[in-house]
Amino acid sequence: MKIASKDNPVRLSWLREQGLRMDAAPYLSGAFEGRKLLERLPLHKDRLGELTAGHDGGIFNGPKFSRVYVTNPDHAVPFLGSTDMMEADFTHLPLLSRSKVAAKFPYLEIEPGMTLISCSGTIGRMAYVRKDMAGIWSSQHVMKVQPDPGRIPSGYLNTFLRSRFGVPIVASQAYGAIIQHIEPHHISGLPVPRFDSALEEQIHDLVEEAATLRTESQEGVVGATEDLFKTAGLEDLLDLRWHDQPRDVGFAQRGLKPTTLRALNYQPKVQRILKRLRDETEYVTLGEICKGGQLGSGVRFKRVDAEPGHGAVCLIGQRQGFWIRPEGRWISPTQAPPGIFAEDETVMIPSQGTLGENEVFCRAIFVTGSWLDYAYTQHFLRVVSGTSDIPGAYLFAFLRSEAMFRVLRSMSTGGKQQDIHEGLRAQIPVPVLTAPDRERIAETIRAAYRKRDEADKKEDRALELLEGAVLEHSAG
Repeated sequence: MKIASKDNPVRLSWLREQGLRMDAAPYLSGAFEGRKLLERLPLHKDRLGELTAGHDGGIFNGPKFSRVYVTNPDHAVPFLGSTDMMEADFTHLPLLSRSKVAAKFPYLEIEPGMTLISCSGTIGRMAYVRKDMAGIWSSQHVMKVQPDPGRIPSGYLNTFLRSRFGVPIVASQAYGAIIQHIEPHHISGLPVPRFDSALEEQIHDLVEEAATLRTESQEGVVGATEDLFKTAGLEDLLDLRWHDQPRDVGFAQRGLKPTTLRALNYQPKVQRILKRLRDETEYVTLGEICKGGQLGSGVRFKRVDAEPGHGAVCLIGQRQGFWIRPEGRWISPTQAPPGIFAEDETVMIPSQGTLGENEVFCRAIFVTGSWLDYAYTQHFLRVVSGTSDIPGAYLFAFLRSEAMFRVLRSMSTGGKQQDIHEGLRAQIPVPVLTAPDRERIAETIRAAYRKRDEADKKEDRALELLEGAVLEHSAG
């Protein structure tokens, strides 16, 4: 149960300001505490709406509109929802028809320097738009805050909005019963404290450096996959145009074995991929690589909730594993088996889900660096190499590809909630390039994830500078 702090209890004046609103959420979220602290600061403060520029004053979301999804990227724009904006990899975003949105809703294209805020459902999640996100359109569930560069540095504004002073105030403006919402006018009056330009620029520079590192990290991950397939002579598999290929209907399969009788497991389009891997490359099966390692799901266990800062660890689920900063459930590791953690360079593949085109089922993530501190649910298939000759980073570059996503999807088994067939996944052929090639590709992945960790540190440092400055002035 969450209760008010004894050092800063809910006051009658707060109730009056809210029209005697008696539900606890606004008062326990930290919104009033943060707003009152900002009001007491002996600093100049600007309203958020005075610091933005662009469409509709620079704070806007968008109308509801008919979404026409397409599969050909030549006639499409990537489409970002309020959950998608949290992800690190935008390679697999759904595609909207360019002709249906570009001319009618040009302002829905996000631009570098914007801060994106989820404004429907879960309120107050935020993302900073990097340069590699240009050309992506966003849904009406994503509010855009476009700073006026002549009034405020974009990185500083983003840091304030995602700080422990900004987020609670934004979230507290939500209205609605089952599905919560906020609108631009709800946050346009948010007070933004202004410090000397040197501090604001320092914070801005940290955020921009972090954004650059994230861009370089993503380029490195994509580049490693391209390097692997080109070196293996399979460059055409990088652009499958899966939905442009004829549908797999009315095919016959001979030589059936008791391993599986499910038609999807013999999908001709996938069989052609597997045949090329076996016929055109030197390969080792995934099962052989993982002997001495792991190729299986995690342990099932009872979750015992615990408070952050009291020995708790953050438990990451399948969807959150793809986010830049995962938001999981905090549990006690002492009340769980040791298998909840991952070894360095483990490839995690969501292995329980449905076959929706935009589901994470069968997509791959990589665990290294700071992500070793997290715990992971049993719903991930853990792929751990048992040989140093084929490191986990190399496996990730291969398994994250579109071709392997389709291969893994074809190995589905089960009813409503699918799983990945235990026997079939072990038979996946993994191209074995020369040792220098494997090391080059693996090191590209490792360097990319080191940049990702460095980006996290820079964003954390920006928050420390801002929050430290606010607390310093409030104490004075």
